[in-house]
Amino acid sequence: MWRGRIGMTVYLILLLMPIYWLLNMSFKTNTEILSGLSFFPENFTLENYAKIFGDPTWYMGYVNSIIYVSMNMVISLLVALPAAYAFSRYKFVGDKHMFFWLLSNRMAPPAVFLLPFFQLYSSVGLFDTHIAVALAHCLFNVPLAVWILEGFMSGVPREIDETAYIDGYSFPKFFVKIFLPLIRSGIGVTAFFCFMFSWVELLLARTLTSVDAKPIGAIMTRTVSASGMDWGLLAAAGVLTIVPGILVIYFVRNHVAKGFALGRV
Repeated sequence: MWRGRIGMTVYLILLLMPIYWLLNMSFKTNTEILSGLSFFPENFTLENYAKIFGDPTWYMGYVNSIIYVSMNMVISLLVALPAAYAFSRYKFVGDKHMFFWLLSNRMAPPAVFLLPFFQLYSSVGLFDTHIAVALAHCLFNVPLAVWILEGFMSGVPREIDETAYIDGYSFPKFFVKIFLPLIRSGIGVTAFFCFMFSWVELLLARTLTSVDAKPIGAIMTRTVSASGMDWGLLAAAGVLTIVPGILVIYFVRNHVAKGFALGRV
């Protein structure tokens, strides 16, 4: 028992140390960070956070990221829900091959689709827009969403569908009022994974944007100046990028826990 506790304690320390060190650096000046190793800020400062919230270039990066991530979550769920229902309830020619093809898209690295997306969006006027990044991320999130949701939907007895039809429910009414509440844990898990991929993905988001929709991840790579890397500012920006993920995990924590226990995840 005590060995397990010691092992868990060491694991938690190793897990949380990078986060603590990032938080520690965010309250230091650049001079103090470069002067040597210290576990606590000697000259506590909020200057790094003040720079982020006072500079539109910085805080709009967070706004842009939240906008296209939210759009991607909504689009991915709207597309994946009916598709997953079709895979879970119906048998049709090529269904298994199509399901495998969807998953194969998820396995491909984003760099493979970088040039086609760039040329397409530049041609149709979607370059440097939030919807451009949201749609590009759908290529990877929709297959994942379909795969997760299909597992949850297959766990719902088909008798529920038949009973609803006998009781006079139309399909849209049955799907929204009866079926979706039964798989709300799966929807929570799916939304969580869609958020995580879209939030941390940088290659597509950086290449498909320029100014108006630039994400925070791309802005963080521009902290190099003539005097060198601004480590304190970069650490503060890193801390703030963790906050949305923490909030999402908090709100969907119960659904994620049930999803890992009951679903395909």
